Amino acid sequence: MTMQVPLSLPDLGDREIDAVTAVLKSRWLSMGPAVVEFERKFAEYLGVKYAVAVNSGTSGLHLAVRGLGIGKGDEAITTPFSFISSANCLLFEGARPVFADIDPETLNIDCSLIEGMISKNTKCILPVHIFGQPVDMSLIGSIASRHGLAVLEDSCEAVGARHNGQLTGAQSDAAVFAFYPNKQITTGEGGMVVTNRDDLAGLLRSMRNQGRDEGAGWYEHNRLGFNFRMDEMSAALGRAQLDRLPEILAKREWVAGKYTEKLNNLAGVSVPRIDPAVQMSWFVYVIRLDPRIDREFVSGELAGRNIASRGYFWPIHLQPFFRKTFGYKPGDFPAAEAAGASTLALPFYTNMPEEQIDYVVSNLADILGRF
Repeated sequence: MTMQVPLSLPDLGDREIDAVTAVLKSRWLSMGPAVVEFERKFAEYLGVKYAVAVNSGTSGLHLAVRGLGIGKGDEAITTPFSFISSANCLLFEGARPVFADIDPETLNIDCSLIEGMISKNTKCILPVHIFGQPVDMSLIGSIASRHGLAVLEDSCEAVGARHNGQLTGAQSDAAVFAFYPNKQITTGEGGMVVTNRDDLAGLLRSMRNQGRDEGAGWYEHNRLGFNFRMDEMSAALGRAQLDRLPEILAKREWVAGKYTEKLNNLAGVSVPRIDPAVQMSWFVYVIRLDPRIDREFVSGELAGRNIASRGYFWPIHLQPFFRKTFGYKPGDFPAAEAAGASTLALPFYTNMPEEQIDYVVSNLADILGRF
């Protein structure tokens, strides 16, 4: 038996279709009540004072960096094992990402390295909750407090994740979530910045809307801003998805559990290692292959059997732009580089049936048997 197994699929149903259709029928497509309601419900879910909807997680990170006053000559300590936007958001404002290597088990930033990297130019710590496994934000917060630093959470992959019962995004100066179609919940394109700081919330709202303050005239621009707004259709979709978040997270946990159960004893494969203090929000299901196994060969063989897969992530410091600009080289961050060379994302989505999981696992086992 053969089947087509996609890498990811959004979980959309009648509730989402009805929500978007209602907006289209209203003819109010931008800067309307759907965005306001999505923001209100998202802030309520996290237990924070403010949520500011934007057109992508990357835009949200950029706004948060600028809103926190991080600029030319400043540094922020972050991870090299992430999607590139978590570093680019600093470069947009003339600041520099200072990388700390990762914990080889969780693949998150190694918190034990952070304090030793703080300099007179350090202004912020920017942790990334990789693959939906949260960093210990209490520890990050204590380091930041001792040194007078801001904390900006990249929670783009971790909506609903908890560390010692605390939701990601609720314990920092600002946090950013993303809703791309492969995320736990989606708005198509879109993101959300959350904060408890009164001063920051108003600034974020102004900057996302061409620098207009709330209540100002249409052509009155109080500061340099962007068009980073979320549209009404996206917000309506997000609001409908948010209502279903507990159900979605539970389904994704079931899929991840089945994968772990079926892969746990497969030679050459390491399944995700989850910190005992963590409640995962499964974004992707990423295994690690034995270094002696040719990952690209495995991925190519899976593709030949109609099974999508992908290496995740190639470390930021080894991206051509970063090597050229900052002189990074192989060996600078060994744990991140080892993860970048060995991780493989398997097909994973909310409503993935067990027969597809079995198909992936059996074919992976057959391919790995050649090694």
